[in-house]
Amino acid sequence: MPLRLSVRFLYARARPTVMSDPPFDPSARIATELGLPLPGVRAVAALLEEKSSVPFIARYRKERTGGLDEVAIRRIEDAYATHRALGERRSTVLAEIDKQGKLTPELRARILACTSKSELEDLYLPFKPKRRTRAMMAKERGLEPLALRILAQPPKGDALAEARAFVDPAREVPDVEAALTGARDIVAEIVAERTDARALARRAFDDEGAVVSSRVPSKTKVPTKFETYYDYRERAKAIPSHRLLAILRGESEGVLRAKVEIDEGKLGARLLPIAGFRRESPFAGELAEAVSDAVHRLLCPSLESEVRANLKLSADRDAIQVFAENLRRLLLAAPLGRRVVLGIDPGQRTGCKCVVVDDTGKLVVHTLVNLVQGASATEHARKTLKDLFTRHAPFAVAVGNGTHGRETADFCRDLIAAEGLPKVPVVLVNESGASIYSASDVAREEFPDLDLTVRGAVSIARRLQDPLGELVKIDPKSIGVGQYQHDVSQPLLQKKLDEVVESCVNAVGVELNMASAPLLSFVAGVGPSLARKIVKEREAKGAFRTRTDLMKRVPGFGPRTFEQCAGFVRIRGGAHPLDESAVHPERYDLVLRIAKDSGVPLASLVGNAERAEKVPWTKYVSATVGLPTLEDIQKELAKPGRDPRDSFEAPAFRDDVRTMKDLAPGMQLEGVVTNVTAFGAFVDVGVHQDGLVHVSQLADRFVKDPGTVVKAGDRLKVRVLSVDLERRRISLTLRAPAG
Repeated sequence: MPLRLSVRFLYARARPTVMSDPPFDPSARIATELGLPLPGVRAVAALLEEKSSVPFIARYRKERTGGLDEVAIRRIEDAYATHRALGERRSTVLAEIDKQGKLTPELRARILACTSKSELEDLYLPFKPKRRTRAMMAKERGLEPLALRILAQPPKGDALAEARAFVDPAREVPDVEAALTGARDIVAEIVAERTDARALARRAFDDEGAVVSSRVPSKTKVPTKFETYYDYRERAKAIPSHRLLAILRGESEGVLRAKVEIDEGKLGARLLPIAGFRRESPFAGELAEAVSDAVHRLLCPSLESEVRANLKLSADRDAIQVFAENLRRLLLAAPLGRRVVLGIDPGQRTGCKCVVVDDTGKLVVHTLVNLVQGASATEHARKTLKDLFTRHAPFAVAVGNGTHGRETADFCRDLIAAEGLPKVPVVLVNESGASIYSASDVAREEFPDLDLTVRGAVSIARRLQDPLGELVKIDPKSIGVGQYQHDVSQPLLQKKLDEVVESCVNAVGVELNMASAPLLSFVAGVGPSLARKIVKEREAKGAFRTRTDLMKRVPGFGPRTFEQCAGFVRIRGGAHPLDESAVHPERYDLVLRIAKDSGVPLASLVGNAERAEKVPWTKYVSATVGLPTLEDIQKELAKPGRDPRDSFEAPAFRDDVRTMKDLAPGMQLEGVVTNVTAFGAFVDVGVHQDGLVHVSQLADRFVKDPGTVVKAGDRLKVRVLSVDLERRRISLTLRAPAG
């Protein structure tokens, strides 16, 4: 479970050693930044402070938040974390400057007024401990007065004559030029550390900066995948995340050199007025040269690092958002449901691992067949699979979509037809990450006596039954739906993916008496430790009869945890009719009163849409229960524990297209979107290699964001543009044929 963020800093004080500060409350600023109502922002902050989970707040505290959805609540949570970090850094800066005895009331006020980290760091820069600089050494040689003369830009005087007075070989100032050079070093550092100069330079980078890349000759003597970026330039503010991440990957692999650059001459000219430049001053030339040096040697390198970091962070967030959306779609893919499934992990050399799992996902039997080792092996496979069909009557067959997957699926279809077996769907299931699961602690705990390959077949079968329940056991980064997932910030990625899994699990709900520990661990308020205790108690003493049994039977399961999780766990056929619904136990008394007022037993109200529709719901509005909660209760009474996922529908691939060699330009195919990136969508058309629909081919109109057109899991009718067998690339289109 992702860690809950504390917002105690709402009421905390930044405490420099001498002066006290007013309480810091960023609520109003966050409300403005996010365009959200202030009361809702404050309510969310208070609920987070109470250790409430985001799914719980979104679902069961709508009256307090004004109906803010989960997306808005996550944004508020993140914004408070950012402001908390800024507040902590502000306190550190104040304390450090105060320790130096340089914290004036004016500086303190400016620091307290900072709204961004860059603004705060600019104010701190002159006081920040640093290694010996050229300016420091020049000051040690007594050249600071000359530097102040240059900065003052007096209308009269003689720069050379005044500099001559500072010549002192004993202090390593052998001549006039050395004196002026040292003074300019001091001036350059002063200019480079001015907050207004840095703000102007930062705006220049933001508005006019360009990402530039070039090849490293020694690493590009043979073709590489970065050829597009050998001589490349693009405005930093416009570069898409996938191109920036590709350039940075090329740089990390030593193939490319990359930088963010601006016109330094133009920036220097803009900085002259800030530095106080007066053309008529005899020191004008010295100041102009010092500003030019400040730009080239100090400002640009410093800010380029900052800009690169910000560009990388922005690209990371874009890539992570793409990954998160793909993951959400995959987790919420339509489930086959509680049905018996025959699962097959295809293999040529080692054979096909076959398993049957019952309607609860429990392994019933497993065996091995070979399809490519001669007629005898093939006949044995036919008899073995026919026996599995006859004895266990699977509702569907799940075949991993890896190597030899399509051929294995076709073998099953042919067998069903030839033997007159009940016609059941044979579905190719995305097996990404199945091998990771097979070797995991979770799999070893579930199946300690099974071979890894058999565990993989079980995972494939269960993925068809319930994608969400099975995929939560795997690190999301191993599922294969990301974009540059190994290049982005891993803490940010992990946090986002945890949020997505938590959101999906709680949106669907969890069957308390069937769910695995990994699935239960993502239920609001539970976590891994309690999840293991729940499963252990269930295995030792049997199924839970009511939700409240959790507090009675599971050690460490207190009222606060129960409040958070109760609405998201389901008990089908339990002792209380509402336990199979998403109605929270805190509202059971209200529903009992509604049933009593309606003149029917509670059990007759639950699951009866017609009776629920007749309830005069506005009558039950109170100070603590508003219409949003009552509307949710009405929906649950009409259809208890409703599943928000789509109904299952098996994809249909063309029988005459099984490998890339069967593809031809112009061919029409049905496919399933497996991954959406910033540059297009990858589509499985049943040939073991996904094809790419480039963003320019997604529609007959301009498309900026592929995610607005297609989603992972979508079924599409595509047309083949080209096939590159050597590079194993398939180009597809959704655009209408020309003419």
